[in-house]
Amino acid sequence: MQDLEQAIRERAYSLWIEGGCPDGSADEHWLAAQREVLSASLGTFARVSMTESEAPKKSTKSRKAKSKKAQVAASI
Repeated sequence: MQDLEQAIRERAYSLWIEGGCPDGSADEHWLAAQREVLSASLGTFARVSMTESEAPKKSTKSRKAKSKKAQVAASI
């Protein structure tokens, strides 16, 4: 939790510097940094948590139906 807050703080500071150090926009920089850091964190979490065994498997039922349709169409 503390690392997350530190990452947001550092990114907000970078945004403030990039924006020319304006007064009165701390909330805007904080929220933008929070959005960026959390999006990156969630993206990393999603990639790590989904393994091949957990990935949704495709149904073979639709493949069989397609192949039967293809056979009927080919026999016409």
